[in-house]
Amino acid sequence: MAKITVIGSSSMDLVVTAPRRPNKGETILGESFKTVPGGKGANQAVAAARLGAEVYMVGCVGGDAFGKTILDNFKENGVSTTYVEPVTHSESGTAHITLADGDNSIIVVKGANNYVTPDFVENALDVIRISDIVLIQQEIPEDTVKYVSEKCHEFGVPLLLNPAPARPISKGVIENAAYITPNESEAAILFENQDIHVVLAQYPNKVFITEGKNGVRFHDGEKEVVVPSFPVEAVDTTGAGDTFNAAFAVALAEGNSFEKSVRFANRAASLSVTKFGAQGGMPTRKEVEESV
Repeated sequence: MAKITVIGSSSMDLVVTAPRRPNKGETILGESFKTVPGGKGANQAVAAARLGAEVYMVGCVGGDAFGKTILDNFKENGVSTTYVEPVTHSESGTAHITLADGDNSIIVVKGANNYVTPDFVENALDVIRISDIVLIQQEIPEDTVKYVSEKCHEFGVPLLLNPAPARPISKGVIENAAYITPNESEAAILFENQDIHVVLAQYPNKVFITEGKNGVRFHDGEKEVVVPSFPVEAVDTTGAGDTFNAAFAVALAEGNSFEKSVRFANRAASLSVTKFGAQGGMPTRKEVEESV
């Protein structure tokens, strides 16, 4: 069984469904409102656990009702909360999501996720050291991402960096990470003013660019490869990228090739968008294998 540690955000998603997005200063009537557990770190942890991995979450929640719901959700999905700490003087993180026009737009309020600091992560070094792979994202402090990249490099543990939300990252973090999985807009920020094809050739089997319905692009050391996605009728695209990252990490940790790992991740991500909620559609291992 793959042993995966996820370091990142845990939040509540406040999801509004509407026929379209309002213009500036405009009020429109929505169609529905739901609260569901989310946060990029939590999403990836839940997705990896459903796909059969042994998962440890490292993060913070607020000392509020949302925090309790998030913790209960981890336990229900088989994610270890040994390294998840309630922060009593802060509210839980939230993501305010609008579903309209067949896609989503999101505003994230970090809340307790700001307390996922290097000092906090230091308490989890023992489990990081024995992990098959570590996942991290950017809804937590920038210093933490740098610290984790250095520790993973020191321990010889592969680090998968999902650079979302997009912000510039240092050359050191890029070098320390084993895998980096930006989408097209994130890649443009990470590698500003650089030809993306040159970037892929510079980082073979390391930078994997997710291109939505077009698939995933990477360089295998000899040529550029595009692994196509699987066409589905999308209900809610929230969490598709998190499902991809989790599934990719699970497949890599199990010793699969890069291309096979991407195909497995694409299949899992395609299934995830067929139901409502970031975690609502995240498939089990059986569902992914039976869909092939």
